[in-house]
Amino acid sequence: MIPHLFKKTSYPVVFLLKEQMKRIVRPLSYLVIFRKDKSMEHFNRSISAILVTSAIFIALSDCSPNMSQAGIKTKNPINISKTEQGFSITEGKEKVLFYQRRHKSMDGKYTRANYIHPLYGLDGEILTEDFPADHPHHRGVFWAWHQVWLDDKKLGDNWAAQDFFWDVYDAEILTIDSKSRALKLHVYWKSPDLTDTDGKQQPFVKETTTIRIHHTEGDIRKIDFKIELLALKDNMRLGGSEDAKGYGGFTTRIPLPDGLEFTGTNGPVEPTNLSVEAGPWLDFSGNLGGQGKKSGLAILCHSSSPGYPQRWILRRKGSAQNPVYPGRHPVSLSREKPLILRYRLIIHRGDVNDVDLDRLQTEYNNSSDPVFNGK
Repeated sequence: MIPHLFKKTSYPVVFLLKEQMKRIVRPLSYLVIFRKDKSMEHFNRSISAILVTSAIFIALSDCSPNMSQAGIKTKNPINISKTEQGFSITEGKEKVLFYQRRHKSMDGKYTRANYIHPLYGLDGEILTEDFPADHPHHRGVFWAWHQVWLDDKKLGDNWAAQDFFWDVYDAEILTIDSKSRALKLHVYWKSPDLTDTDGKQQPFVKETTTIRIHHTEGDIRKIDFKIELLALKDNMRLGGSEDAKGYGGFTTRIPLPDGLEFTGTNGPVEPTNLSVEAGPWLDFSGNLGGQGKKSGLAILCHSSSPGYPQRWILRRKGSAQNPVYPGRHPVSLSREKPLILRYRLIIHRGDVNDVDLDRLQTEYNNSSDPVFNGK
């Protein structure tokens, strides 16, 4: 009965019960050692009080999963704070990433939103670039495609950040456990190429993206992405670049220092002009922060994603890294069942030999899709 009665008892009550036990135990010790001539009735009452108090304390300890051994509630180390431009995510005092919700541009060009920059390494180094001179439409960690079709009409270019608008109409901060938090984003894709009779842009794709940030374990941090795309119009199609490269989808624009190491499932990978096969994960390690210290970023593709394992567009200089989906040939988007793409970033110290990416890939593939609770 006792565990059921005290499941929701707070920490202050546990503290008071501890103090009550002290008040009972001390007189009893005196009674046993110095006052053995007193009646057994008083002795029995004291013993009963100890047993009842102990039982309550044990029950409370067993029914308080959010308390540490010291009785203090565990604080989630991941913090998500809303700002004027988007959301800042930290772990303790360390910066993790910034999600850009509001649109920004460079002199009115390359207007973009709905992406991550900066992304930080475990020692504070910045792992992404925004508005790079060689490809100013590239931006941090982003997911975009050259081809977005409605029937035979192309609606802007959300890869090149031209004639495209990301209406992030809602954002939720979610908690699943005491060691991670997530940002769930609700986005309408719009373009001046599709308007109503009053000239108002009409949404044609509904995007729901969940970004889950795990606390750092040793020398690695995991960041999960689940991207859901649902058509709001009939005959919507999505595709990568229309050339043989077919690039498009989940993309990272990272620094490209000399000596950057590209490693896939079967070992070193050399970038080529066209996409390559390299397995379900790809690691990029080197002097990413420009501080003379080696660190890395790995992209893992979840086995539930279409095209798994996806091919890779890789670049040593002046471009971005991209697990390609769907390629140059567009795929249809359903109005009933969303297209779902899942990826995990592994941020780590050292190079690929300092992390067991095969094990981490298996762990990721076997992970269930979490059910998030409120903030």
